[in-house]
Amino acid sequence: MRLNKGMLAASGVALRGVAAFAAIFVAGSATAPAAAAPVGAAPVVVTSPDGRTAIAIARDAGRFSVSRGGEAVIAPSPLGLDFDGAADLGPLALEKQDRTAVDRTIPLVATKAAAARDHYNGATLVFRESAPAGRRLLIDVRAYDDGVAFRYRIADANPVRLRGERTAFVPAGDPACLVTLLEGAHELPFERKQISQLSNGVAYDVPVVCATPSGRTSYAITQAYLDGYTGSSLWREGDALRVRLSAVPQRPAPAFQSAAGLQTAWRVVMLGDRSGDMIASNLIGNLNPAPTGDFSWVKPGKAAWDLWSGPLAGMKPDMAAYRRFIDFAAASGFPYYLIDAGWAKGSGPNCWEALPATDITRAEDGIDMPALARYAAEKGVGLLLWAHWEHVAPRMDEVFDTYARWGIKGVKVDFMNRDDQDMVGFYHRIAEAAARRRLLLNLHGAYVPAGLQRTWPNFITQEGVLGAEWNKMDARITPQHNLTLPYTRMLAGPMDYTPGGFRNATPAGFQVREVMPMTQSTRAQALAMYVVYDSPLQMVSDDPETYRDAAGFDFIRRVPTAWDETRFLAGEPGRDIVLARRQGSTWYVGAMTAAGDGEGRKTGSVPLRFLPAGRYRATVWEDGGTPNELRRRELGVTAGDTLTLHLALAGGAAVVLERLP
Repeated sequence: MRLNKGMLAASGVALRGVAAFAAIFVAGSATAPAAAAPVGAAPVVVTSPDGRTAIAIARDAGRFSVSRGGEAVIAPSPLGLDFDGAADLGPLALEKQDRTAVDRTIPLVATKAAAARDHYNGATLVFRESAPAGRRLLIDVRAYDDGVAFRYRIADANPVRLRGERTAFVPAGDPACLVTLLEGAHELPFERKQISQLSNGVAYDVPVVCATPSGRTSYAITQAYLDGYTGSSLWREGDALRVRLSAVPQRPAPAFQSAAGLQTAWRVVMLGDRSGDMIASNLIGNLNPAPTGDFSWVKPGKAAWDLWSGPLAGMKPDMAAYRRFIDFAAASGFPYYLIDAGWAKGSGPNCWEALPATDITRAEDGIDMPALARYAAEKGVGLLLWAHWEHVAPRMDEVFDTYARWGIKGVKVDFMNRDDQDMVGFYHRIAEAAARRRLLLNLHGAYVPAGLQRTWPNFITQEGVLGAEWNKMDARITPQHNLTLPYTRMLAGPMDYTPGGFRNATPAGFQVREVMPMTQSTRAQALAMYVVYDSPLQMVSDDPETYRDAAGFDFIRRVPTAWDETRFLAGEPGRDIVLARRQGSTWYVGAMTAAGDGEGRKTGSVPLRFLPAGRYRATVWEDGGTPNELRRRELGVTAGDTLTLHLALAGGAAVVLERLP
């Protein structure tokens, strides 16, 4: 939405601040000589196409700031690099700047939208060292309507080694943010804390999601396009969140080293009026290269899966048991069945251990994998296979050639649990190697997405989330956690949360069970997750027998996993969400809540003004009298109507809106 002066005044935005940023933008638009910037010299400002967002870079490359609607989002914050084995850069001055404006539409494959608008104003700022060496540092800057990003580059034929970055983010004010501690698998819950309450000496994961002091802007601090670089975490230093690069284990220094030159990851601040507005953003993907080649073969869809309902060690290899899941997938119209840990020759009892004796190019005795793949193919089902990354990495081509020869359609690779430079390189190699064999790729034990799915659409989903498998082990998958994920982890990209548990309970009735586990939310919320949670490859996690004649399974059979459009309608992190997604002319709505009124129920009103003109049949699945019960109803609606949904404690609703002739 483009703002005019009346709207700005009505919203309380200071026109004086907007005008000041516009003046700075004009002042900074001319090329500057390579001389030391005078004290107090105006920074270079890049503003978004709608004029609301601005990122300012100091003319000595020492700091940056971000504003939106005339309000500070990120206060002046440090920039810079710490070199290893070379002197740090001396005083810098702006030598020149090259401006650009881009507005293009990028077709997407198997994701939350059919296309992404890549619309931004950008600049490449060239800074030159005043010292005799005269080295140059380039900073690429982009301002989108829904966020800003910057990265460092050094155009040099010589290797570059970094101890780290000096980059930090100083949130304006002392906002309460949703944060999660960093651990290898990125499977910890989020909690709300002010910046001043964060611990020192502790790594926090991306994204960190905050709001400005006025509450008019929500934002997420994260990263994008790690290719050739390394991952990072955020560490509190005073009122700042300092970027710390992830180092390769057992390599004391440096944190990063290149063969020649430098191109860092993008440092990103996503922006929206509400935290939910960032869900539909394609910013992270837009900061990555578009795919090359044909990916029309990438087929999104749902998969039967054997691990969630069975033991953690994996299902015992058995041709009849595998055929049971294939038959279930075929009867349900699912395109895939994922065979999880335990199928490979020499598999041990603990799937997280990469045993030297395990051979992932051979199946256990009694398992004929090519015959199983043919059986599945005859029924319209593709097989996906699980493997430990340490078994894949040293013989990737041999492994994938074997799977392609068997007729396998994709791989789930697990337990990387790192995001250093070597592991980032592994992600890119495995995505490319899988694409060459037309294999789908699902990475577990994975770091938070940084947009690699844009370049390699066959990299169809990934974990890096505290998902439903933890219902088998502890009680952390609470309704509040389920309602925090869409506003935090999901902003970065698809997440393989693995929904579909049909033994539903409230938190009070939940019990931890490894086999045939329960959930802490209702059946209706289980359905809503298939709309709310973004994963183009979506697991149908429970045992086939659990779904036999089960209420709500008809919705799971029909709901898509990839979309033409996504719209956030309403909600607050940790409390509730209403999200609408469209495929073709049919809309799907998912509503989830973590709470109810004093009697454990709440009524939600969903205006349908997002619908195009015409009449629609609304089919509603909503909470019934117990966590496992559903109420199903149909009614006629138009865009002028408001749909009333009845939700229980830890409940939800799923809606299909079909256009009538």
